[in-house]
Amino acid sequence: MEKYNQLFDVIVIGAGVMGSSTAYQTARRGLKTLLLEQFDFLHPRGSSHGESRTIRATYKKDYYCSMALESSRLWEEAEAEIGYKVYFKTSHLDMGPSDSEFLQEAIASCQTNSIPVRVLDRSEVFEEFSGKFQPPEGWIGMVTPQGGVIKATKAVAMFQTLGVQSGAVLKDNTEVVDIKKDQSTGEIVVFTRADEKFRAKKCVITVGAWTRRLIKTVRGITLPIQPVEIAAYYWKIKNGHEDKFTIENGFPTFGSHGDPHIYGTPSLEFPGLIKIPIDEGGACEPEERTWAAPPDMLDSLRECIRERFGGLVDSNGPVITQSCMYSVTPDKDYVIDFLGGEFGEDALVAGGFSGHGFKMAPVVGRVAAELVASGTAEGVALTHFRIARFEKNLRGN
Repeated sequence: MEKYNQLFDVIVIGAGVMGSSTAYQTARRGLKTLLLEQFDFLHPRGSSHGESRTIRATYKKDYYCSMALESSRLWEEAEAEIGYKVYFKTSHLDMGPSDSEFLQEAIASCQTNSIPVRVLDRSEVFEEFSGKFQPPEGWIGMVTPQGGVIKATKAVAMFQTLGVQSGAVLKDNTEVVDIKKDQSTGEIVVFTRADEKFRAKKCVITVGAWTRRLIKTVRGITLPIQPVEIAAYYWKIKNGHEDKFTIENGFPTFGSHGDPHIYGTPSLEFPGLIKIPIDEGGACEPEERTWAAPPDMLDSLRECIRERFGGLVDSNGPVITQSCMYSVTPDKDYVIDFLGGEFGEDALVAGGFSGHGFKMAPVVGRVAAELVASGTAEGVALTHFRIARFEKNLRGN
């Protein structure tokens, strides 16, 4: 217990991918760091567990493109430091109707950020991927080289290990119930369910689906961050076609921007299976989840798989279903900002990553570490991620 009875430079609350990345980044800068997690490390109850996440640089908003490019570089730097891979590169395909607002703006964003992009008509998509994708009439595709798969739980473990190697202290099964500012010392005091208290000069709150609740308790404001339950499905590739859907044979990460909006990754974590979920879910509270998929959603996904994948994927039903949560803001932009009030710039919140944040964890950790170390961070358009955007308009940006 003695290692916890000290004044830390920074306490990071929440050991998902964002908190673990932040703790690694603060520790490697020489800051005495404590990382707290309410459940077991690497638990499956939040947003950072599971086998895979997509990494891509195709966004409507320019500022995410540059963040994705930096994150790709930082993933590789972390891999080199730890000595094993969590990032498996491939190309990325987005497809949808030729008048799709997403596709047109994503193409423009790629061009603005000097990301190579090729626009294909329907027949060219079919030819490029040897019939594995069969877009409807009037659809186009855009292909970029910046795609890939991140092994999710393995990546979180990587950041935690690197954090420990850099001197961070990690403690799980420690639920934070309140945070206060000691006016006599100026220190941040973190209170836990077990009546423990930890002290630090700064803190970073990265608690995912629990963000709204904790910020309401600590600061008295309600951030419009809604937990959403998402189901990830794995489908069986038909016998004899398994190799066609691997990274080694050029299969991309992909998004299909029709109705429904689906996305997926190559066959990697489970041989012979391919991950194809729908990018939507139902609002929930973290402790009140169904852990099951809505039947009508699954019906539309089956039909989509029948139509899009040339009969090479068994669309009768998924063979594996996994549940996780998004933490969604109304504008789908992140929240990365100082908490303000009595905390001023001594407490930072990073949340609301809206289902597209995992890939950005290295850059979010870097930015959070710089903000607590010096009050400023370069290279990210933080003006889009301010809490104040919700004060006059709950829709944010």
